[in-house]
Amino acid sequence: MHLGPQRASSLRQPKKQRLTRRSFLLATLALPGCAIGIRRQESGPPTPPRPPSPSPAATVTAPVITPTPAATAGPSPTVASSPATPVPTPTVPTSGPVAIRVETVLTGLEAPWEVAFAPDGRLFLTERPGRVRLVVNGELRAEPALTLPVAAVGEGGLLGLALHPNFAETHWVYLYYTYSEGNQLWNRVVRYTESNGRLVEPQVIIDRIPGASIHDGGRIAFGPDGRLYITTGDARNPPAAQDRTSLSGKILRVEPDGSIPPDNPFPGSLVWSYGHRNPQGLAWSPDGRLYATEHGPTGDLGLAAHDEVNLIEPGRNYGWPFVVGTLVRQELPDAVPPLIESGNDTWAPSGATFVTAGRIPQWQGNLLFAGLRSQALWRVVLAPDGQTVTQLEPLYRGEFGRLRTVVEGPDGALYVLTSNRDGRGSPQRGDDRLLRLVPG
Repeated sequence: MHLGPQRASSLRQPKKQRLTRRSFLLATLALPGCAIGIRRQESGPPTPPRPPSPSPAATVTAPVITPTPAATAGPSPTVASSPATPVPTPTVPTSGPVAIRVETVLTGLEAPWEVAFAPDGRLFLTERPGRVRLVVNGELRAEPALTLPVAAVGEGGLLGLALHPNFAETHWVYLYYTYSEGNQLWNRVVRYTESNGRLVEPQVIIDRIPGASIHDGGRIAFGPDGRLYITTGDARNPPAAQDRTSLSGKILRVEPDGSIPPDNPFPGSLVWSYGHRNPQGLAWSPDGRLYATEHGPTGDLGLAAHDEVNLIEPGRNYGWPFVVGTLVRQELPDAVPPLIESGNDTWAPSGATFVTAGRIPQWQGNLLFAGLRSQALWRVVLAPDGQTVTQLEPLYRGEFGRLRTVVEGPDGALYVLTSNRDGRGSPQRGDDRLLRLVPG
């Protein structure tokens, strides 16, 4: 394992309203201008091979995709087809290219999934086969802080990790992982206490979240309110996403001890929002709004693509499996449309973050999310209302392979995990990596 300074080279309408078939048509912009030239195959064949690693520094000059006005409403959509959408026009960024230096922080990781920074400077990360790794004083410890007997089947395994907001005093580390019981896969969230670089004293926070070889969700993060938010997939059971008594296909919200917050939208329920297929990214804007990325179908119900970025509000229904992106399969008047969706292309969106530190002024306040199948870091520019996307830009497409998550570090740099050894990528020498993006 190498550690060192090596360097590697559909939009939402402005105001939410109660939806009908006609209003979904008006809301639709499928973004064919950001086509990646492949249809959604995230649960199928491996990602095509990528070119050799880039040079040490990169200047971001990818075209920015700007939205065009919505098309005039036409006939109601049918189950089998998406409504027609205008084609966004690529434009050159008005602020010019952004010079970014990409540094390699860690190499030789195995399907890393999450990374988190402790206030004392240590770095925690998960590897899907079941290891929690620890970086201390810039050195990756050979001995894992914890090794779990997870069910690393398909998309399952050791996934999310979150540190308690008061980690300096509690030393609590939260993990989300898949396990097997008989012939059934399940997911659970467990809290550990870090002691001398080891994770001990496990306490189950939530158990028996339905699992499967795909659609396990798995992102966990503490919000500005001090509550823990948890994304869960539909575990290959789409109707469960609409069942508020099921933990599948949801964003859950719990107290740090696993109890139900009194202000959750449904009394006595962990459910914060529902109607999700496989959300894998959570990010809060500087003003406290919660956004989530979500994988669209990969052949489910005869559909493909339609990945989403959503503005999450408590108690709301995000449509799956009846509303897919902006495609209405079945009337669902209370469904919330996505801020933006990928149309017939695939992002395979995963972890997300807002840029807030100011080290890259051109990106300040932007939402970034990692793309797996699309092999890109996506930059989303929001209007001041937080409900409208004005620009979408793919960065580093194909340069580093599959990207699992992006995190803003305490130093203001952006940290990106690759995911080329997850069984769907084309690993190169040194994969997987932790990359660091800083001004060039």
